[in-house]
Amino acid sequence: MDIAIGLLLPFLGTTLGAGCVFILKHEMKPLVQKALLGFASGVMVAASVWSLLIPAMDASESMGKLAFLPAAVGFALGIGFLLEMDRVVPHLHLDAKEPEGRKSQLKKSTMLVLAVTLHNIPEGMAVGVVFAGLLTGEGIISTTGAVALSLGIAIQNFPEGAIISLPLKSEGGSRGRAFLYGMLSGVVEPVGAAATILLTGLVVPFLPYLLSFAAGAMVYVVVEELLPEASQGEHSNIATIGFALGFLIMMVLDVALG
Repeated sequence: MDIAIGLLLPFLGTTLGAGCVFILKHEMKPLVQKALLGFASGVMVAASVWSLLIPAMDASESMGKLAFLPAAVGFALGIGFLLEMDRVVPHLHLDAKEPEGRKSQLKKSTMLVLAVTLHNIPEGMAVGVVFAGLLTGEGIISTTGAVALSLGIAIQNFPEGAIISLPLKSEGGSRGRAFLYGMLSGVVEPVGAAATILLTGLVVPFLPYLLSFAAGAMVYVVVEELLPEASQGEHSNIATIGFALGFLIMMVLDVALG
């Protein structure tokens, strides 16, 4: 039951955020958007440190002074993976004039969804790897710690769902269609997490690498996408405040519940 809840929490966060199209009449104000992007960044960075990198090094403590090695290798591979995905997959970031990735004839709405989906891939991996680690029964990750990670990602997924669905509605799309696109952008998370859990037996030997891989991928998303978007234009300090708040909340969740 805890695992099912943990897998669905992030998707629920995205879905609730996408549901803002039925409540808000207009697109989200820039200041609010900056604050939410900063908040999401803070949550992801804190989750990368406390929920992924530290457990990865704890799992490698038998290596002594080289306990950092699996975490360092996995982190670098996670960065490289998202770097390649960013280069290959056609996608369009919010407020960007030109799409990134390979050239394609995809619609703007589709590429906006793909951009958010790229963000969600490492988050789904993180949830799946953490719960796979929980199922090993080796005590590296606690049930409450795993649920705390899912809850933290769900909280930061709320603004992501809103940020993708509200602009689609503003461009003339129906509320239902905008909601559907926003919701579908989060589907990759429970699917990826469930697939990782099904492979638990294969995951165990590589758990430190996979935990840090997810951390690297999440940090890439923050540095490459979220923070630059949050810092554009005036009042970038709002994003900084949002980052600090998100970081503190995720840190408290992980330490207090873990």
